Amino acid sequence: MQQTVSGVRDALERYESPLLRFAATIVGKETAADVVQDVFLELVKEPWDKVEGHLAAWLFTVCRNKAISHRRKSARHTDLEEDAVPESLDRGPDRALEKKQAGARIARAMESLSERDREIVSLKFAGGLSYKEIADVTKLSVSHVGVILHEALKKVREGVAKGERSPRRAV
Repeated sequence: MQQTVSGVRDALERYESPLLRFAATIVGKETAADVVQDVFLELVKEPWDKVEGHLAAWLFTVCRNKAISHRRKSARHTDLEEDAVPESLDRGPDRALEKKQAGARIARAMESLSERDREIVSLKFAGGLSYKEIADVTKLSVSHVGVILHEALKKVREGVAKGERSPRRAV
């Protein structure tokens, strides 16, 4: 039995934003929407019994595969987006600048991670997936996901702390 319209609509409402953020970490913001669109087209074709009970893991696995495939085809690599928080959520220019600088420090620290580590951090925080779901997507064990995530976050924290201590250059 094919997906129902309401089931696809519910999945779209719940997972579109996290999938867009995740895809953007692999192919860039400008291409992420195309990748996510392809994911939902696949969902429409997929029998419900194949995705029932593990929809999030299925969506993120398909998104990952499509994004990697697209990146390979276009033969270009992109960095993480520095503007993780929209400025419309900020209260005043000082706060906006602080958030932009913090986002830039985090992006620089994330760039120092391996591709696998960035992907796992992105699945956890941009995708909101559980360790089990991340394990399903990446084909790693749950405990290995936990270790990788712990070590990656430790490296990011150290990189951010180092960035805060570095002297600022005058423009």
